[in-house]
Amino acid sequence: MAAVKSEIRDGMKIDWDVPITMDDGLVLRADVFRPVAEGRYPALLSYGPYGKGLAFEEGYKTPWEIMQRENPDVFAGSTNQYQCWEVADPEKWVPDGYVCVRIDSRGAGRSPGYLCHNDARETRDLHLSIEWAAAQSWCSGKVGMNGISYYASNQWRAAASQPPHLAAICAWEGWNDSYRDGNRHGGILCVFRKNWQDMQVKTVQHGVGERGARSRITGELVCGPETLSDDELAKNREDMWSAMLSRPFDEAYYRERSADLAKVMVPLLSAANWGGQGLHTRGNFEGFMRAGSQQKWLEAHGGSHWAPFYTDYGVKLQKRFFDYFLKGVANGWDRQPRVLLQVRHPGEKFVERHENEWPLARTQWTRFHLDPQGMRLSTAPVATEQSVTYAAMGDGATFITPPLEQDTEITGPSALKLFISSSTADADIFAVLRVFDPQGKEVVFQGALDPHTPVGQGWLRASHRKLDAKLNLPYRPYHTHDEAQPLVPGQVYELDVEIWPTCIVVPRGYRIALSVRGRDFEHEGAAATLSNMKNPMRGCGPFVHDDPVDRPPAVFGGNVTLHMGPDRHAGLLLPIIPAA
Repeated sequence: MAAVKSEIRDGMKIDWDVPITMDDGLVLRADVFRPVAEGRYPALLSYGPYGKGLAFEEGYKTPWEIMQRENPDVFAGSTNQYQCWEVADPEKWVPDGYVCVRIDSRGAGRSPGYLCHNDARETRDLHLSIEWAAAQSWCSGKVGMNGISYYASNQWRAAASQPPHLAAICAWEGWNDSYRDGNRHGGILCVFRKNWQDMQVKTVQHGVGERGARSRITGELVCGPETLSDDELAKNREDMWSAMLSRPFDEAYYRERSADLAKVMVPLLSAANWGGQGLHTRGNFEGFMRAGSQQKWLEAHGGSHWAPFYTDYGVKLQKRFFDYFLKGVANGWDRQPRVLLQVRHPGEKFVERHENEWPLARTQWTRFHLDPQGMRLSTAPVATEQSVTYAAMGDGATFITPPLEQDTEITGPSALKLFISSSTADADIFAVLRVFDPQGKEVVFQGALDPHTPVGQGWLRASHRKLDAKLNLPYRPYHTHDEAQPLVPGQVYELDVEIWPTCIVVPRGYRIALSVRGRDFEHEGAAATLSNMKNPMRGCGPFVHDDPVDRPPAVFGGNVTLHMGPDRHAGLLLPIIPAA
């Protein structure tokens, strides 16, 4: 590969394709954006597989166009030609005295090697890259990590490896549990990774070469100078889908790709998306609650997956955090309340509110019982033995409250207690938390990816019902996923279903509903599309569960019966927040 090229442009000194040698001799490649003035500055580092030379606008056309239309502040004050998917825009950071380091992960973009995501080798690469950056003449010795999704998820693992010069992380919509947060929801395999590897990773694998894109700035090939055959490329990457399809339980494979949160000790800002059900919600709340750090903050917002990070709101928040921990600026961040919520209302309205803990201490945990009489969500227990049967591949059973007598805020995690029997040896439970307006129209929201998402979702494979005694909480069931406990057809079993954290102020006259079904939620309206997603989105974005190998119809296509009664208190535990 050619020698490092350095140039000054757009008020920055840019070093292209800087080599970073790993302990096994492999050389990663990084682009380094730094102030023109000589000095020592804190570094913001990102490491990932999307191709550091691929322009946001070129690789992710639809999100770019939506952001241009809906978030014009993102584009102000920048030429935007250095914008890349899910990483910080250097033109928004370098003028304020930061160095932005973008590293193509092993096997991706201009970094050679075997492409294998989130494994121990990647964590080691991250650790070494952080220490490399800290040792450079332009670095103050303080390194932070910032970025969205992939560039956030690996921050948890990097921090848990405890590199001496990692000073702070901002994990924006990033998972940390490889099993529970995105790949096997409640034990059910999500097809996202299969399509993600096809659409977003193979296209920028190192060795695509001449068949791939060229950098609009340097003219260099985004995927490196060599062009490999399809067979060579396949041999150079893990078949991620096969690896997950063959591993139904939470074993060493997933643990290697998950963070030991107790070992995360650095100051952290964890930012979640209420509409990120499926990948971009749970990990940020779990990370905040379970990280070992004494200096940790949580933020939760709505809107698209890509825009809030780049908006004036997002950048200002990130800079206040990093200015304090990387520069030592006395900006009052140490007095910042530990939780910042953008409280969601119908119509994509958000009201900022500060809190001090998560879940909120003043939460009124309220149980709504599943009552087959009128298919109601009722605060009164069911007095007699009753049941409801639904076809697993149908619309399921929906229970709904009467019209609310006052505005009601739901903010936090929810839990569903069920007693079920199945006509087969297993059953998949899809729990959908919903809201309907006075005319009976469902209220859906702009999710992280899908513009028509419900309020909240939860999943559980009945044979994975075993709970973890150490981590289980009344409001957040936690399952071991370490063995299958098949069902005897017709026998009743108790299940506890985790419904991911959410937030909604339900107006007076509206109704809260819960659907229990055997397949993914689908919005009644037209499907939405994104250029970087393989299939049209119908309410769950790309986070669907329809693989026939994981969900053979003979096992998961039967009938499921919900049982209620004096000894079977089936119900939904909701986090109701009292009005101030």
